[in-house]
Amino acid sequence: MSRTTISLSVLVGSTLFLGACATGGGSEPLDPNADLSAQNLVVSNWAGYYPEDLATAFEEAVGSSMTITNHATNEEIMAKLTAGGDSGIDIAFVSGQFAQALANQDLIYELDKSLIPNLANLAPEADNLSYDPGNKFSVPYAWGTTGICYRSDLMAGNEPTSWMDLLRPDDMYKGKVTALATERWLMLPAQKALGYSVNTQDEGEMNEVKDLLLEAKGNLLAYDDTTFYSRLVSGEAVMTVAWDGWCNYGTIENPDIKFVVPSEGSDLWVDTMVVLKSSKNKEAAHAFINFILEPTNHAWVAENILYKVPNQAAMDAVLPGLVGDFPNMGFTAAQLLGYEGLVDLGNAAALYTRLATEITSG
Repeated sequence: MSRTTISLSVLVGSTLFLGACATGGGSEPLDPNADLSAQNLVVSNWAGYYPEDLATAFEEAVGSSMTITNHATNEEIMAKLTAGGDSGIDIAFVSGQFAQALANQDLIYELDKSLIPNLANLAPEADNLSYDPGNKFSVPYAWGTTGICYRSDLMAGNEPTSWMDLLRPDDMYKGKVTALATERWLMLPAQKALGYSVNTQDEGEMNEVKDLLLEAKGNLLAYDDTTFYSRLVSGEAVMTVAWDGWCNYGTIENPDIKFVVPSEGSDLWVDTMVVLKSSKNKEAAHAFINFILEPTNHAWVAENILYKVPNQAAMDAVLPGLVGDFPNMGFTAAQLLGYEGLVDLGNAAALYTRLATEITSG
């Protein structure tokens, strides 16, 4: 789910490959007995992605004061963190492939897991994420997938099951379909429909993706990353490419709005927490991550943002009250790991940017 809106976002052309991560070397040891009341955290997160009283609750529980700043997109926070010098930020919330890029640039701290005992609350599958196997330098905060959000009452008997149902819709639905403009999710429906990886760096494959998306463009109502569910509520659209949690926002207003992952499969997106190497408050930063992983704290995300969290204890607590109205909240960790994890594209990010411009311009 993209954070151009509320979770993931387009890659800035960022560095190398996962095997090249250099975060482990030379990390200074942390003090498990540090006076946390002497440390003052600065956390950068997406607006609306955390409880309003988070800073107060954390200070009361741990003793460290905390300031929360907001970034609108992954690109915005990446620009701050990669500009050189000390950004002043201790913890950043970024999507998984961006965490990978930061690790490749040696900008984030390899976590001291002894200071995060609540990692035990994570589902076992959360330790096998493609951008950071073993969660060495990041901790997952929320995760989900991408699919088709649609009006079941307006498509009775023709409910979508394939990405091609959206890319080449029946005549009655042409002009009533929206796509995501954010690069990775603009490409995803065609990549999956053609049987390609969402992380492909093959220029020939991507040119085929471009051709299919240019063909599909003529059937679109709009590229829409933020209001597509409102278009479904009004009936202006009948089918949209959507992140699962955002589809739930439409379902709140109209229970005929449903979500499906097409038969060709989809992605696994993850939003994460990382500790900056430049942080002077690393013990408090670890305490913050541990605080978030308390089941009652992490459950807030699922209950209020309607995104799944990788915290098994938290999901067990909230699911009975959510899954009836929002079936995609019941996707298991094993189901999500069956989708393809997004990773940093390295130099191929420029290819995606160029093709996205060619597809959406004009």
